[in-house]
Amino acid sequence: MRFIDEVKIEVRAGNGGAGASSFRREKYIPFGGPDGGDGGRGAHVIFTASRDRNTLQELYLRKRIIAENGTKGKGSNCHGRMGKDIEVIVPIGTVIRNEQGELLADLTEDGATAIIAKGGIGGQGNARFATSTNQAPRYSQPGLPGEAGICHLELKMMADVGLVGLPNAGKSTFISRVSNARPKIADYPFTTLAPSLGQVFMDDGDGFVIADIPGLIEGAHEGKGLGHRFLRHVERTRLLLHLVDVVHPEGISVEAQVREIEGELIGYGETIAKKKRFLLLNKMDAVDEELRASIMEDAKQYNLPIYPISAVSGEGITQLLRDVYGEVVAIREYEIAHAAEIEKPVTTRLGIPEKVEIDDEFDDETY
Repeated sequence: MRFIDEVKIEVRAGNGGAGASSFRREKYIPFGGPDGGDGGRGAHVIFTASRDRNTLQELYLRKRIIAENGTKGKGSNCHGRMGKDIEVIVPIGTVIRNEQGELLADLTEDGATAIIAKGGIGGQGNARFATSTNQAPRYSQPGLPGEAGICHLELKMMADVGLVGLPNAGKSTFISRVSNARPKIADYPFTTLAPSLGQVFMDDGDGFVIADIPGLIEGAHEGKGLGHRFLRHVERTRLLLHLVDVVHPEGISVEAQVREIEGELIGYGETIAKKKRFLLLNKMDAVDEELRASIMEDAKQYNLPIYPISAVSGEGITQLLRDVYGEVVAIREYEIAHAAEIEKPVTTRLGIPEKVEIDDEFDDETY
């Protein structure tokens, strides 16, 4: 199945049903009062996050969501039926914005819901307008239109740690070593074509989630090689692991690998550029002691925590995971303490009618 992590879709809530204008017409009651019922509310469009969804594939094919209208009110003070709400299931980590780019919802937990388009309110029937001076009102309200507009959905994978590096740097081997993820592994570039998640378990039963981000190429921050789509998944991570291959099969030096990926991360934007990073020197078991010492000395220039490891043999992995876990816990605690600073959804969702219009024409339809 194709990995779809970005969708533009039209969303339209149901319109409210019209209120009824009618009068009691019963035997022996020649001048019955108004008894028009209210119209029913239009259906809402509700988005719900579920761990059972991994991509936005279903919405990519759907393109349009139109909810049911409320029905008209009837005589005998019978109210119209409300439209049946539509629930749209999306993956955890889905961000929903309107056409202006304003945040409508950020569904970060399983079961989290958000009403993205509210159904229109049903119009009031003429029974609502009876007064001592106007005992036979001959007007009712139309229903209000439901909210409608274009929504932009982006899936940003929910992971504590993001694993980045050039194609064929050994990221898939690393993530399969440290977590329960089983990505496709082969000796050619771009083996991983979609981000994958793995759960890392520590000795105390707790742990963290790590995301294997597909190999980045030069110009990724400008959208080359699907760079924007891949880098988007790094935005939510709390920590980045920058993995380089000290014996890269294409002969790319450690310095060139670091420079290229760091340039892409910084070029994408401040959100990613500010994230703490660990530099992982992979396949250090494949070099002699002299070259190993030289690589470690040269790596100090990057001012990053350095970890010589081997994803194949497991060298250096245990200490790395302990340090990563400690950093993740510290960042989680910081986020809880500063939760008020997180971007909040806007109050206004999509198009909202500004006022209720009164229908002054008598509805001759009786019930």
